[in-house]
Parts: sequence; structure tokens; C-alpha cells
Amino acid sequence: MEYFVNCNTAPLAPYTTPLDRNRAAHLYRRLGFSASVQTIDQAVGSTAETIVNAIMSQAASAPTIPKPEWADWNNSNYPEDSTLRGQLKRKQEDDFSLAYAKSMLNNNLRDRMSFFWSNHFVTELDIYQCTPFLYSYVNCLQRNSLGNFKTFTSEIGITDAMLYYLDGVYNNGHNPNENYARELYELFTLGEGNNYTEEDIVETARALSGYVERGELGCEQVTFDPEKHDTDSKTILGQTGNWGYDDVINILFEQRSAEIAGFICQKLYEFFVHPDSNDNAGNAQVIISGMAATFIANDFEIAPVLSQLFKSQHFFDDEAIGVIIKSPYDFYFNILKESSFTYDDTVLASLINYSGLLSQRMFDPFDVAGWQRNRSWINTNFMIGRWLTIETIMEEFFNSDDEQFRAFGLSLVSVNEGNESNPDVIARAIIDFILPKGLLNDSEYTKAYVIFRSDVQEQYYEGGSTPSWSLQTSMEGPTQVYLLLQYLARQPEFQLK
Repeated sequence: MEYFVNCNTAPLAPYTTPLDRNRAAHLYRRLGFSASVQTIDQAVGSTAETIVNAIMSQAASAPTIPKPEWADWNNSNYPEDSTLRGQLKRKQEDDFSLAYAKSMLNNNLRDRMSFFWSNHFVTELDIYQCTPFLYSYVNCLQRNSLGNFKTFTSEIGITDAMLYYLDGVYNNGHNPNENYARELYELFTLGEGNNYTEEDIVETARALSGYVERGELGCEQVTFDPEKHDTDSKTILGQTGNWGYDDVINILFEQRSAEIAGFICQKLYEFFVHPDSNDNAGNAQVIISGMAATFIANDFEIAPVLSQLFKSQHFFDDEAIGVIIKSPYDFYFNILKESSFTYDDTVLASLINYSGLLSQRMFDPFDVAGWQRNRSWINTNFMIGRWLTIETIMEEFFNSDDEQFRAFGLSLVSVNEGNESNPDVIARAIIDFILPKGLLNDSEYTKAYVIFRSDVQEQYYEGGSTPSWSLQTSMEGPTQVYLLLQYLARQPEFQLK
């Protein structure tokens, strides 16, 4: 896989050219997990401002996952038998994973962002092993995903999932546990070594102490015990006083606003635009600085920063399209959305499982630093896994209803212009829709055209103005689309978004 250098020199100024299909698809691939042909075509001809405003509005009003019946359970609600307890928790986890996957597929930007934040404010279900804590954690992600980052940081730090995961439940008074304080600075707000000291970490841990009151370890909610909070004076980022949890957040955002804005906006840039923000050829750092200024000017509201970025010339520049390697969830969910193929919970559960096999297990990043994304998704084993699993999925779709492959192909061409009878035009339309930048050159297109033409004899494609082959009527049509999609899924370009 070629490594793409970031040569994007376009500014943060608004992109005002009406969207074509390629840029509309780019927008939906980045702001969600792509979209159907119909949704993308409806965006064609509109401005970025119109479509981004609509997506942002939908995200702001999207409902959170309904509260499960077990959301407030504790240890007493589970069977005493360890085997039965484990089985019940796994069933709850599986059900909630399905619910969250559906939110990711249906809510575009809102759950693109909640999933992004799950890899920023990282917890691991394998560590705290409590599905009620998982629900509260995801609910916090969803509610705050486009909200105020300062509020978000404050709320997420005292979720039970985070308190158990980063040892806040062990942070007692004059025997502080520094784990969460360290990650608060290093991973969640400032970035490693970015204008804080080891002494700041020690003092911050003391200020965060007291959230330790719980029953036996397992699934008991944590409450604050003032008797176990360090009430002595602390000096944090140059500020001295008898600080507590809220004070830490206030001091952090008052004293290090520039560092926070720069760090978070760089992460947003690398996730939504290009993985290389420390470029020499482009102007990524200029863009990030502009985003950071917007972040600070809006008191750390996330939505204005994203709105500015998504409407910009920089976001829609050719150098920003097709340069991010799909995560496992992008890999599977994009084809679901773009094809509009019918799927059920069984298929969705398989995709969740496959994503886990390819190193992106839902609710379980492999450590507190999260998935490192992009090139880490690609190695020999993972590539083979991608090929084999996508082939299995395509085969299942084809066996369940092969006509949906014909419908997909026809949705991409103008039947009124007779294009349904030109196999190369149809193949080209499918290729250029599925692959963000198409194939590498004319030779690669020719190879794909041969795959699409399949075993249909050449004479059926000929015949002057009335060839006898037509995707609309040919018995082989669904198979031809199926074979082309299988072929494209093995191409390097299919790994990109």
C-alpha cells in the first residue's frame, strides 16, 4: 500500500462549488459510514454548506440508544454461578453491540463521532467487565459527541467505566493513584509531554481522589466519599489551592486552552482529512491552527470546529480524497450503505465479529492509547482476512437475493440514455462509485471490464444501436455485478476512503 504524503495546500475557506458525485460520496464516507447511491445523488448539485448543515442537524437531534432493562443492574442482579453470570453478561454485550452498530449505520456523524471519542477517551470492557457501566459510558459518548469538550472531559472522567478502567476507584486520599491523572493530560487533553510536569500529575491525582466508595469489585457503581478525598493544598499547572475534581477541569481548560485546542484539533484533522498532519508539502498545521482558534473562540464547542472543517476547500481538495485506510468497521459498513443490500441482525453480528478478528473489537481497543488506525489496519494477515470475509459476505448477499446486485448496477447509470446496454459504462460507474479515486490507470480499468463482461459472448454486446445484452434484462446481469464487486474488493483502492 503506497503511503500518501499530505500535499494538500487548499485553505480553510468555504468550498462553494456544487458537489459532484465523487465529492458527495467523500463527504458521506468521512462524516458517517458512507451512504446509498440515492442519498449521495440527492446531494449532487447542492453546496457543502447545505449538506453539512443537514448532517450536523441530524446528528444533533439523533436519539441515544434506548436504556436497556439491565442499565442500572449491579452484582445482586446477576446469577451467583460464575458460568451463568458470564453467559448473561455476554448476551447483554452482544445485544448492546448490535444496538450500537445500528446507531453507527443509521446516525451518520453523531455515531461516527461517538465511535471516534471511544478511541480517545478509551476504556476496555474486558477490564471492567460490566455491561451497565458500558451502557452509561456509551450514553456519555453519544450525548457529548458534538457538544462541549470541557463538559465531555468532566463527565467521562467519573463514569464508572473510566473510574474502574484507569484505577480511579483506588485513588484514596493521601495514597493517590496517578493513573487517570496521567492519561487525562497525556492522552485526553494535552498530548504527551505538552506543558505539564510529573509534579502536576501527582498533585492532580490528589485532587481527583475520593471517588472510591463501592461494593465488592465487579458491577457496583462508584460514589464520592468526602472522607477519602485529599483536602490539603495542591499546586496544579501553577495554581495553588484545596482543589477537587471540578477545579482540576477548570484549571486545565483555563491554563492550557491553546494546548488542548491544538491537540484535539490535530486528532480531528488526522481522522477526518489526512493521517499525516506533520507534513512538509501541504499546510495541515495552518489548517489545524485555524480549527484550534475556532475551538477556543467557541468555548470548546466541538460542532463549530467540525462544521468549519467539513465545509472547507481543504476538506474537499483532491489531495484529501481516498487517502485514509478504512478501519474494519469502515470496510464492512461502507459496502452495506453503498450497496443498499438487505441485511439482518445475523449479518450485522458477523460483521462485528469480523471487525474484531481484524483487530477492531467493539468496546475493546487494545490499550489506553486506542487503535492507532490507518497503516496499522494493513498487514499480510489482516489483508487476507479482509479478502476472505468480504468474499463470504458478498456471497451471502448474492445467495439471499441476486437481483439486488442488478438493482445496484442500474442505480448508477442512466437507463434513459441506453447505458444499461453498455457493459463498460456500467462497470466504470460501479468502479468509480465504490472506489473513491477509481482504479490506477486505463490498464486496470480494462482488467475490471473483462471481469464484468464475464463469460458472456462478445456478440451479445455488439449489434450496433440494439445490442442484445442489457443489464436490465440479462440473466447473467446479477452475476456480472457480483463478480465485479468481488474483484474490486481485492484491489488496493478498495481499502481507501
